This record gives sequence, structure tokens and C-alpha cells, in this order.
Amino acid sequence: MEARDDLNKFKVGSIPTLFYIPDFISDSDQKLLLNHIYTAPVSKWKSLKNRRLQNWGGIVHEKGLLPQNLPPWLTKITKRINEESCLYPSAINHVLINEYLPNQGIMPHQDGPAYFPVVAILSLGSPVVMDFTPHSSLIDNKSDIDDRGLAEGSDHEHLHNHSPFSVALMPGSLLIFKDTAYSGYLHGIKDCEIQQLDTAVNATEVLRQQGIVETHDEDLKAIRRSTTRVSLTCRVVSKVHKNLFRF
Repeated sequence: MEARDDLNKFKVGSIPTLFYIPDFISDSDQKLLLNHIYTAPVSKWKSLKNRRLQNWGGIVHEKGLLPQNLPPWLTKITKRINEESCLYPSAINHVLINEYLPNQGIMPHQDGPAYFPVVAILSLGSPVVMDFTPHSSLIDNKSDIDDRGLAEGSDHEHLHNHSPFSVALMPGSLLIFKDTAYSGYLHGIKDCEIQQLDTAVNATEVLRQQGIVETHDEDLKAIRRSTTRVSLTCRVVSKVHKNLFRF
């Protein structure tokens, strides 16, 4: 599916399938979302080794989704993401809400095959730097293309720019990635409070924000994660099953 033309102005980096939208929601909308998240039943929280999370939309099984309706406060934001991106084949039906303390992150990973290959991440609270690392299959693919030769201007020309990169995620921002950025890269967040900003593809935009960036040794720019970060990972599970026993 093609992105809306007005979404293309938010492309960042050398990969044509990565979009960063600053200030996607207002400060008041952030506060409202956080209020809904933290007033949810305690039973909605699941504690992991390095963070805790809420699962909304149902249980993702290897054969599909056992669905539960999203609450209205989530449907409102997922509908907006869907309508403004035009990248999903249907309504977003699954949202993971992750809570990260300042020294918590997530290991480099890829999202599972149950999801349609588009993910939108809405960031609340503390800023953070998300790292993207080329998957070994992408590197192998590039080597094969180099051996065969490649016509200039082809669809795979961007494979020559498959170096690691990062994106700074500011509060209220929306990150969307698909295709090569989704399946060809691992994404993760380091377990540290101070995160280097210099390699972020959107560093220029972030550096304009006062009070966000610190200068460290050798004039390196960095973000200090001083508060909790909450993220909403919004996806579509294509296969939906009303009853597990009817697979």
C-alpha cells in the first residue's frame, strides 16, 4: 500500500519506508492517553524482566488473533493513525503499550509474522533513541546484488545504504515503518539513561528543542532519559479467529 502524499514529507534517513512525524499529538492528548493507561485495571499490566506492558485487542496466537474490542480511547487514536497514513489494509486491531523506566530498553528484534508489515509507534513521556540494525538477510541480499550488478535507479538501490542508524523519538511523535525498514532491520532501545543523538537521522529537528539535548565529551550530543517513557505500538493482525478451536 502507498503512503499518502502528505506523509512522504516526513520520510527520514536513506530508507524510503521510514516516517517520523513530530508532534503528532498535543501535550493535552498525551496527558489524556497517559491517564487512560494508568487508570486501567491492574490486571492489564504484565511485568517482564526489563519493562512492563499492557496488551489491547486480544491475544496474538501463532495462527492469528483471538480478538477483543479496543476501548474507545484507543480506537480514537488508531483510527487517526490509519486515516492519516493510509498504510494499513484494515482498521488497527492490536496495540501493545510498553512502559520503560529511564534505564530500561528492549533488545533488537523484529515483529512477528502474525502482523501486517507496517508498525506505528506513538511515544509519550521521556524522549528515547531507537536503533535500527540491518538484518543478516539484508546484508546477504546486498552482497548478491553487488555480485550481479544493479541498474541505477532500480527499486533496490537503497540497499546500498544499509548501515545501522537511529531515530530520536520525542514525546508526542509518531514513527511509522514498513517494507525494508520492517523486515530488513532489527529495532531496539539501549538500556541506558543517556543515549547518543549524533547518529539519529532526525537529529537536526531534535537539536532545535531546548532542554532536551545535552553535550558530553568531544561535543557529542545526547538525550538524558529522566522520566518514564510509554509507547503505543499499533499494528494489524491480518488473521482474526473468533474461536481458537475453529482454526
